[in-house]
Amino acid sequence: MKKMLLFTVLLLVFLSLSLVAEGAWVVPIEGDIEASTVIFIRRGIQQAKNAGADTIIFRINTFGGRVDSALQIATLIGAVDNARTVAFVPAAAEGLGVSWSAGALISFACSEIYMAPGTSIGAAAPVYQTAEGMEMAPEKSVSAVRTQLAALAEKNGYPVGVALAMVDADIVLQEISVDGELQLVTGEELPQLKRQAEKEGRSFEEGLVLVEKEKLLTLTAGQMEKYGISSGTVADVDGLAVLLGHDGKALEYQTYDPFDRFVIFITSAGVVSLLMLIGLVATYLEITSPGFGIPGTVAILAYSVVFLGSALIGYFDSFELILLLVGIALLAVEIFIIPGFGAAGIGGIVCIAAALIFSQQDFIVPEFSWQTDILLKNAARIGLIFLGSFTIFGLTLFVVPRTGIFRRLVLGPAGSGSSAVAVGAATSPEAENTGGIIRTGDQGEAISELRPAGTARISGRRVSVQTQGEFLEAGTWVEVLEVWGSRIVVRERKA
Repeated sequence: MKKMLLFTVLLLVFLSLSLVAEGAWVVPIEGDIEASTVIFIRRGIQQAKNAGADTIIFRINTFGGRVDSALQIATLIGAVDNARTVAFVPAAAEGLGVSWSAGALISFACSEIYMAPGTSIGAAAPVYQTAEGMEMAPEKSVSAVRTQLAALAEKNGYPVGVALAMVDADIVLQEISVDGELQLVTGEELPQLKRQAEKEGRSFEEGLVLVEKEKLLTLTAGQMEKYGISSGTVADVDGLAVLLGHDGKALEYQTYDPFDRFVIFITSAGVVSLLMLIGLVATYLEITSPGFGIPGTVAILAYSVVFLGSALIGYFDSFELILLLVGIALLAVEIFIIPGFGAAGIGGIVCIAAALIFSQQDFIVPEFSWQTDILLKNAARIGLIFLGSFTIFGLTLFVVPRTGIFRRLVLGPAGSGSSAVAVGAATSPEAENTGGIIRTGDQGEAISELRPAGTARISGRRVSVQTQGEFLEAGTWVEVLEVWGSRIVVRERKA
């Protein structure tokens, strides 16, 4: 009997110890939801798992962000099977006090939702930026997000009608009371539920209409608790931890380390756009210059940082790598084998542009309409960067050679009185006559095809030249029409 009693006591002690919370891990989700946010959340979930935490609290303060990134985060949270996932929207003192758009999607991916007084959640319809401001995304995009949010609500036991009304402005959401039980139903569900209640002899009463057509649903913390969507209202994370059975002072907070900040910096839209712009301008300069020099090195460094950021967030895969290598190979052929600029150079730039576009997304062929929107947005962005880089390239060729400092460093036009000399030439008058300086009116022979740029031998020097737009065959005798710095313009020599 004593042995049986001792065994029972030990068993109860073991069970009680196994029910003690092992710890809570707090993962902040703040600001715009970007691709870098996915990396941070994935690392936070893994750290919580490694630490043996049985609860992961996602502290959400966001107006929204990228749909694809929000869906990835929702998938990561949904895949957590060894811990309790809790969404918490803190008060404005700790952040924005809202969980809107992509934030609502992430909140509904958690098994429980808690909110601080004065906070809100909702307005999850996808939108996009236009010249006139923010506009609702097309129906196909809305449908994809609506379906996903409804699926998350259904999985975690939240009212599906609420999820639908947060995304679709055509949904009407209304209170009803069935035998004193408060529910939220859509306008389409209302007639059927009313008939069913009357058929079963249950009391049925219509209540407040929460959202009309052409409006999106946003609920306060009080409303979320009133309708049983959230599990409660609590002032802060420490209070939430205590409510969940943890000691608030023992919470583990994930913080942004130097790696996170580095990823956020090099993947930010402004930095990526600037690096792409620098890379493209440097590429143009390298193509129009003989050999391989500083512009090519700058271009490689700029592209490397862009693709490094894409690789860190999981967007740069073998397909983008192949496109990049093909583009570089074609440019190398254009620079070292076929002087000038032709099909190989154009093909190289197209391949690099495609690699840049695909490196900003995690898909190649869009499967959903919101993916099509992202693809078009990325393509338009790269197109604008190309246009801007070409404009800067043109201004560089036109303006820079005319500056005073530049004229003192490189060859100026004939008769300008400039003391500039060719690179590698001596500054003495004697050396100037033998230094191979190119002047207006000098003649020579095109070594390669000029399309319109290429290589010619003038005054005993092999130099990079360009025509005014016409194409000339190799072997054509040419005459120097204009010299501005390293830019030499030629035309076919008249007989």
